[in-house]
Amino acid sequence: MDPAKIENTKKGPERIIQDAIILLLRNRGWWVIETHGNMYQRGLPDLYATHARYGGRWIEVKNPGKFCFTPAQLETFPKFTANGTGVWILGAATESEYEKLFKPYNWKEYLVLACIRD
Repeated sequence: MDPAKIENTKKGPERIIQDAIILLLRNRGWWVIETHGNMYQRGLPDLYATHARYGGRWIEVKNPGKFCFTPAQLETFPKFTANGTGVWILGAATESEYEKLFKPYNWKEYLVLACIRD
């Protein structure tokens, strides 16, 4: 097998969490779009999820054991919220994390816990 293909199948902790969150949301009737980091999407949260009853949510997936905000996220997230759009941080596919989506956006709460990545 091509070594590049083997490398591409490996999933880091944050990707595993993201896949589980996507599954949880889809099982509860959310339509989920994954954003893919490229030069045109710098600073966007990882997911956009929308539900017929609950509306839309921008979701940033973070590994609760170790996470950082990128400079682009620190520039973009405040602009989202200044214009009335929240960003929710989720760190697991659990009921308590899911319930965060029904509370005010929470990305600012994580600033004191996170590092800043170059």
